[in-house]
Amino acid sequence: MALLFRWLIRIASALILLAVAAFVLAWYFAARSLPDYDATLEVAGLTAPVEIVRDNANVPHIFGQSDADVFYALGLAHAQDRLWQMTMLRRTAQGKLSELYGRRTVEIDTVLRRFDIYTAARNSVGAMDTDTQAALDAYAAGVNAWIAEVNAGARGRGAPEMWLFNHALAPWQPADSVAIVKLMAVQLSGHLEEEVLRARTSLALEDQARLADILPDHPGAGLAALPDFASLVPDLPKVTPGTQMASEITRDPLWPLPPRGLAGASNAWAAGISRSATGSTLLANDPHLGLSAPGLFYLARLELQSGGVIGGTIPGVPLVLTGRNAHLGWGITSSYLDDQDLFIEEVNPADASQYRTPDGWANFVTRDSIIRIKDAPSVTIRLQWTQNGPVLTPDQFDLQEIRPPGHVFALGWTALSHEDTTIQAGMALMRARTVEDGIAAGEDFVAPAQVLTLADRNTIGMKLIGHVPDRDPDHVTKGRMPHFGYIAENRWRGHRPYDDNPGWVAPAGGIVGNTNNKIVEAPFPAHVSHTWGDSQRINRWRGLMQDRRVHTRESFIEAQLDTVSFTARSLLPLIGADLWFTGEAAAEGTPQRLRQEALTLLSEWNGEMNEHLPEPLIYAAWLRALQDRLIRDDLGPLAREYAHVEPLFIERVFRDVDGAAAWCDIRQSAPTETCTDIARLSLDDALVWITETYGDNLESLRWGDAHEATHDHPVLGEAPVLNWFVNIRQSTSGGDNTLMRGRTAGSGPRPFENVHAAVYRGVYDFADPDSSVFITSTGQSGHPLSRYYDDLGELWRRGEYIPMSLDPALARGGAVGITQLRPESD
Repeated sequence: MALLFRWLIRIASALILLAVAAFVLAWYFAARSLPDYDATLEVAGLTAPVEIVRDNANVPHIFGQSDADVFYALGLAHAQDRLWQMTMLRRTAQGKLSELYGRRTVEIDTVLRRFDIYTAARNSVGAMDTDTQAALDAYAAGVNAWIAEVNAGARGRGAPEMWLFNHALAPWQPADSVAIVKLMAVQLSGHLEEEVLRARTSLALEDQARLADILPDHPGAGLAALPDFASLVPDLPKVTPGTQMASEITRDPLWPLPPRGLAGASNAWAAGISRSATGSTLLANDPHLGLSAPGLFYLARLELQSGGVIGGTIPGVPLVLTGRNAHLGWGITSSYLDDQDLFIEEVNPADASQYRTPDGWANFVTRDSIIRIKDAPSVTIRLQWTQNGPVLTPDQFDLQEIRPPGHVFALGWTALSHEDTTIQAGMALMRARTVEDGIAAGEDFVAPAQVLTLADRNTIGMKLIGHVPDRDPDHVTKGRMPHFGYIAENRWRGHRPYDDNPGWVAPAGGIVGNTNNKIVEAPFPAHVSHTWGDSQRINRWRGLMQDRRVHTRESFIEAQLDTVSFTARSLLPLIGADLWFTGEAAAEGTPQRLRQEALTLLSEWNGEMNEHLPEPLIYAAWLRALQDRLIRDDLGPLAREYAHVEPLFIERVFRDVDGAAAWCDIRQSAPTETCTDIARLSLDDALVWITETYGDNLESLRWGDAHEATHDHPVLGEAPVLNWFVNIRQSTSGGDNTLMRGRTAGSGPRPFENVHAAVYRGVYDFADPDSSVFITSTGQSGHPLSRYYDDLGELWRRGEYIPMSLDPALARGGAVGITQLRPESD
C-alpha cells in the first residue's frame, strides 16, 4: 500500500509539473508576439525615418516627413496591436472563415460570397484618386512590413490566436482596407431583415391595421396606406401563427450581420458659439457597436502635411473615422438610411437561366465560387446576379417564408458599389479645416451612410453622407417590403444628388444633434427612411440641451453619460395606471405581496438606469414580459423575432391609438382581457422570472448584475479556461433607451446583458482643443497578455476619459515607448 501511495504521489507530481510546464511553454510562445514599443526597425518601402511615440495610454502618435510614410507607420502600428483582428475582418469580408473554422462558418462565407463585397472592393480601388491610392498602398506596405518582421524575428506568429488557427497569412492589399469599410456597412445595415420581417408579420396578422402598431412609424409626417404583403404576392399561402417557423435569434459570434435591434447606433451633438460657455464650439460623439474584446476602435494620432489628426480608427483602414484636427472636429452616427431593397425576380419557367425584366427575359450573370473548408471537402456555390443585385438563396434571412413559387430574391444595396470612394471622402475629411470643407468631403462617401456632425472654431453643422437610392414616387411598397423587380417603378434610378441629402449649417438654435432619430419629415422618396434607430433617446437629449442656456465640455460629458430613461418615465404611468396602490394588503411571501413591493419601488423611482438599483431590472423584466404577452397569441413563434421592447408599440396599445388596445385581448381565451389585466399578469411573469434567477428579495437586486457589458473574444470567448483570459465582463448602468446606451441582448438565458454600446467616446472643445478627451471600450492591444488589452475598459465603465492632445511634448513626456522606423539599407 505504501509503495502504491508513493507511486500515486509521483504520478500526481509529474502531472502537475507537466501541466505547469505546458502552461509556461504556452505563455512563452504567446508572449513572443507582444511587440517591443522601444524598438528600432529597418523596414522596406519607407522613404524617410518615422517615429511612433506611444503615450501613457499606448496611443500611437506618428511623425513622418510625408503622408505616405505616416500611413505606412499607421499600418505597422495597427498590425503590431491588432493583427489577428485585422485578419479576421479581412477573412470575413472575403468569405474565407471556413479555411480556419471548418463547417461552423460555411453559412457565413456563403452569405458574404453572394454579397461579393471583396470583388467590389478590388474594383473600387481604381475608382479613387491618386492620393488615396497612394495612402492605401503605403498603409498596406506598413502592415506587410510588420508581417515580415514577425516572420523574420520569430515573433510568435504575430498573435496568440495564430497558434490555434494556423494558416498562411497573405500580404495586405489596398482592397483589404476597402473591403473592411464595406464590412462595416454589413454590420450597420438592417433594412433587408426589416423588409422580410414586415412581410412575414403582414402574412401572420389577420387584421392588417395592427401592422402599424407592432412596426410603428416614428412620429412625424404620415404615409399613405400600403398594401398588405399577401395582396402583393397572391400566390403565397397565408401563414398562420401556430405553424409559422421563426429563425433563432442567437447566432455565431462571428456572424457579421447583426440581429434585429442590434445594428449600428450612435450619438453626436454640437454647440455653436451662441450656446457655448467656452467662447468656441463643442462637439461630442459616441458610436455604438457590438461589444467585443478587443473593441473595434483603435486610438491614433497622425501628423499629416496638413496638420495633426487624432481620434478613433478601425484596424485595417487608414482613416481617423471620428476625431479632430487643429481646426475641425467630426462625429459619425448611423443614419438608418433605407439603402437596401429586396427585389422578387420571376424566373423564366421555360429557361431557369433567365429572369423577367421590364423589357423581357434577361440572362442571370453567373459565376462559380469555391469555399475551402478546414478538415472537409470544398464546396462550390453558384453565384447569380440580376440587374438589381446579387441573388440570395431561400434559406437565408428567412426568405423561404415569403418566396412565391418560381421566383428568387435579389438584393439592391449601395454598399455593393464597384466605384466606392468612401475612403477617399475620409481622406479629404481629415484634411478639412471648416464645416463647409467637411460637408464637401462627404460627397464622395458611399456607404455605410452616416450622419456627419461637424464643428470648426466658429460654426457647427450636420449632413447626411452616403448614396441615397433614387426611387420612383410610384414604387409599389415605398421600399418597405419586397417587391417585383420586373416592375419598372420598383427599380432604382441611380442615387439622388448629394445636395438633396438633408443638412444644416449654423442653425438658429445653436445646437445640432442626432441619436439615430428621424432627421427629416419629407414625403417618399425624399423620406430617407421609414425605419429609424431611436424614438426615445432624442427626447432626453432635447431636454438636457435645452435645460442649459450655454454648454461646456463637462455638460456634454454629462449628457454622454446620462442614464435616465425617458421611456421608463413615460411608459410606467401608462401601464401601471390601474395598479398603483390598489388592492388589499397581501400576506408576506405571496405573489400579490411581491407585486405590491415591486409597484412601490417603481412608484418612487426616477427612471435612472443605475447599475446599483433594483428598479431598472424590475422595469425591464416587466416591459419584456408585457410585450411578449401582447404579441405571442397573434404572432406565435414569430414573436421571438421581436426580442426588444418597442416603446411606441406599448404606448399605442395603452393609449388605444387607432384601436391598438385590441392586442390586449388574448385571442384563444373566452374572456375579453383588458390592458390592465395584461399589465398585472405580465408583472407577475416578470417577478417569477426574477425570483427564479436572482431571488425574491427585490430591494437587494442590482441592475448591473443582469446588465453586464460582454466584451467577449469572438473566437475564444466560449472556450473553457481561455475565456477567463480573453473576455472582459463589467457591471454597467444605462439601457436600451438611455443616452449612455447599453443595448441588451433581448434573448437567451441572460436577456439583459449589455451587448451593444459606445465603443468610442469623444468630446472636443475648440476653445481649448488640447483639453478634448476620448476613450474606447477595452484597450489598444488585441493581445490578451498585454497590459493594454483592457486598461481603458475600466475607465470606460466608470465614465472617465483620457486627454486628446496634438501637443508632441505631452505625448513624449509620458511615452511608454518610441518606435523608430528606418528605411531599409541597400
